[in-house]
Order: sequence, then C-alpha cells, then structure tokens
Amino acid sequence: MDIIPTTIVWLRLDLRLTDHPALTAAIERGVVTTVFIWTPEDEKRWPLGGASRWWLHQSLSNLNNVLRSRGSRLIIRIGATVSTLCDLVQESGATAVYYSRRYEPAAVQMEQQVEQALAEKGIEATGHPGTLLFDPAAIRTKTGQPYQVFSPFWRRCLQETEPAEPLPAPKNIPAPTRWPKSAKLADLALEPTIDWAGEIRATWQPGEAGAQQLLDRFVSEALIEYDTDRDRPDRDGTSRLSPHLHFGEISPRQVWAALHKRASAARFSQGRERYLSEIGWREFAHHLLVHFPHTPVQPLREEFSRFPWDDDQKLLRAWQRGLTGYPIVDAGMRQLWKTGWMHNRVRMIVASFLTKDLLISWQRGAEWFWDTLADADLANNTLGWQWTAGCGADAAPYFRVFNPVSQGERFDPDGTYIRRWVPELAEVPNEWIHQPWEAPPLLLNAAGVQLGWDYPRPIVDHAKARTKALEAYGGMRGG
Repeated sequence: MDIIPTTIVWLRLDLRLTDHPALTAAIERGVVTTVFIWTPEDEKRWPLGGASRWWLHQSLSNLNNVLRSRGSRLIIRIGATVSTLCDLVQESGATAVYYSRRYEPAAVQMEQQVEQALAEKGIEATGHPGTLLFDPAAIRTKTGQPYQVFSPFWRRCLQETEPAEPLPAPKNIPAPTRWPKSAKLADLALEPTIDWAGEIRATWQPGEAGAQQLLDRFVSEALIEYDTDRDRPDRDGTSRLSPHLHFGEISPRQVWAALHKRASAARFSQGRERYLSEIGWREFAHHLLVHFPHTPVQPLREEFSRFPWDDDQKLLRAWQRGLTGYPIVDAGMRQLWKTGWMHNRVRMIVASFLTKDLLISWQRGAEWFWDTLADADLANNTLGWQWTAGCGADAAPYFRVFNPVSQGERFDPDGTYIRRWVPELAEVPNEWIHQPWEAPPLLLNAAGVQLGWDYPRPIVDHAKARTKALEAYGGMRGG
C-alpha cells in the first residue's frame, strides 16, 4: 500500500484559500496540514500594533472556519518558528514544508533558517510566490541595478509575462488521519483586553470573503470614477483593500484579473490603469525593501542622516492625538485611531505636516503608523514615509510642503470628511471649516466652538514652519 506524503503548509501573511500556490502544490502532493506559528520574538524590531493584532485574530478565525468547511483545520502553535516546524514535521510525519515567500528582511532570514534546519533533516522546504505580481529581486535596470524611480520600474514590470490566472480555491483538502495538537486562538491574546475596537469592528470584515466583497464593490461601483475620486476622502472612492492585501486574504493576482476581466470595457480604462499603478507602487515598495533592507530605520539618501530633526515630544503627541489645530490633519489622525486605516491622500498630508511643519523625523511617524494601522506593512510604510520626507526613492522634492488648509479645501471642499472625524467643528460653515482660527468669533460662538477649549488653535504657523523647513533642507543640501 502506497503511503500518501504529508505536507505542512506554513501560513503567515497568506491567509486565504483562493490563488494560494503553496497550498495548491501541497494538495497535489497528498495530505495537508496547515499551521500558523505565533512567534512575536522572531520580529522584535516590528511587533504588531493593536489594530494589526485585532485584524490577525479575526482573519485566523475566519480562515479556520473556511478550512473546516473543506475538511481541514488550522493548527496554531506558539513558539520559535524553526523548532516548532521541526517538531511538527516529526509529529505529523511530513516530508515537505511549503510556504509563501515574504520579502521583509527578518522574514527572509527566517525562511533561510527554516530551509537550512529542515534540509539537515532531509525535509524539503519550498517557498512559493503569491504575495506579489512580480519577483522583486528579478526586476532590474539594463545595467543590472535595482530601480529607484517608480515609472521606469513599473514599465519594466509590465514588460514581463502577464500574471497567470488566479488558482481556484480547493473544494476539499486531504486531511491527516490524526491531527497534531493545536493551541487555541485565544491563547495568542491578540484581541484587546479593553474593548476599544468597536469602530474598527464596525468598519471592517477581515477574512477572504470580506476582501472579495470589497473588490467586487470597487470594480462595480467605484472603479469608473477612481481616477478623480481616489484623492477625495469625503467619498467612498478607493478600494480599501490594503489590509486584506497585507494579510494575504486576497492576492494581487486576483485584483489584476478582476480589473482586466470584469472591468474590460473602455469606460473603465482610465480608472483601471490608475488603480493598477497603485498596485505597482506596492510592488515597488517591496522591490526597494529587498534591495535596500536598511531603509525601515535609515534614509535611502545618505545625506538625510544629518538632517536637523526636532522631535519635540509635545508636538508629536498633539499630532498623534489629532489635536494639531489643522482640521484635515486631525481628521486623518482620528480616523486612523478609530478605524486602523486612513485615506491615502490624507496619509500624505499628515506625513508632510509631521516632517515639514513640525520637523519631526519620518521614523517617528512610521513607528506610529506601524502601531496603529491595520494594514501596517513594512515595505509600504517605509516607502510612504521616506517619499514624503524626501529621503527615499522617487521622493517628493524637498521643497514640496503640503499646505494643510489648501489640501483640505481641494480634497474635502464641503468639509464632509472633517465633520465626520472632528465633530466639534460640525457646525462651522464650509468657508471656515479648514481654518477655523480665521473665522469671526461670533460665528465660532454660534457654531459652539471656543478655540483653545473645544478645539485647539494651530500648534504651529504653517507659513513660518514652511520657511523653517526649507531652510533646514537647504542647509542640509548645502552641507
């Protein structure tokens, strides 16, 4: 009687069944045991923040339910990754471990350690694609160098073979005759002990089904106007897929296929190409992280290592709490705190305000986003903050300083977004909603706003702060 080989599928940021090459390959091979290992000490420098931990709990719970509907289940273990996988191999009799490749420096190092440890035991350990459209290490310039500018990088990607069709979700997953022991999901203590997650729970549906619903809604309702609505935080004009993509509840290949198949009509073309370029920025972020692994903590442009950051803790706390006195900035920071997410246009505005109005280092901003975003992704977070600060690849020019008033007036003209997240300004007329400190005192009084009491006065004067920032940037460049 032939023995059916057992394969362990080691899950991390690939919490789905559809378009999962590692899982598909394991099923083709024989019996499958899916495992998630909780090892926070493996990535001590970047421990998950509260919103990410909440999301991970929900995603794992959903995945286990879906696995059970296919005749399988999720095995959860707590411990060091290498030793835990070795133990599972011995317990299950597995002869192979399959996983989806990741590209963060610590994750790459862990994969190498796993492969080495299992090879010594004669066990096959194989990484499969699935988190990106293109191999970030393979995309190079004509001279063999990594790209540092987005447009030529994305053109080069689009010259590659078009991404293959997404793999279907398996209807059944061959199960072992005896399951290894599993910890309970609650043992991971991912959910907050004090339930602060009410708003985030009302906003999101973690899991593969929630991701697919968002993609369907975006393609059918928002894609056609995406090119114009993508910068409007007062409209539901973006996909909001970033947390789902980060946790691997949907693959970029599924997004690519949906945009090319279900949105193939000419009227979708502009929005489709614009959105695909945003997926391209995600690819670019991972490309940069692979080739410049120091950038999560150090600037890509070396001259920025001597930039005279202020890092005033009082100003930093005002920014974190959404109490800067600039409504569009405060709205974004409060949306982040309440929902674990912030509109991308507003992310740029608040990042510019921190680094150029307050002259607080981009690292402090990146750390706060990492701790509060449900879609906290090391590659995307690093690229976004270094771009805004002017110290990274394809960076914004150093003299580009977002004006929080004009940005608000342009992208939230009726103050709808501000009124949603800064309700103390709800009765302020549109004319003054973006700069309430300029409003006549009687009007503010009628709106129930006393500056300095109900809502703060600006913590800095933008015009003066801009001048100071340009002097600091100019001095660094001249030095």
